[in-house]
Amino acid sequence: QVQLVESGGGSVMAGGSLKLSCVAYGRTFSNFNMGWFRQAPGKEREFVAGIAYFGHDTVYADSVKGRFTIFKDNADNTAYLQMNNLKPEDTALYYCATDATPRRTVVAGTPTLYDYWGQGTQVTVSS
Repeated sequence: QVQLVESGGGSVMAGGSLKLSCVAYGRTFSNFNMGWFRQAPGKEREFVAGIAYFGHDTVYADSVKGRFTIFKDNADNTAYLQMNNLKPEDTALYYCATDATPRRTVVAGTPTLYDYWGQGTQVTVSS
């Protein structure tokens, strides 16, 4: 059984930083791309960042480029999202997810291509 567990969310002032973590059980990050998504109240879930199974390729939403960094530690089967210079519009429930297809050659930004999701961790940014 695959389980993803996120942590690291919280409340910060604008300009602050948070680091989210996602530990995977039952699925190896070295074989699957993984992504971070977020969903704000009343909005659709949106792609934030993704990283390829081999770890070298990363993709970011335009809204977070230059502020967020995705990386992972395959040895610990843990993925991270370092978020700097946070803005109030970053407020959302953040989810990690793994791609349904092993070793997909491109990092997907479409939520329907991901099959396992964590429970989410709340990020709240105040102005």
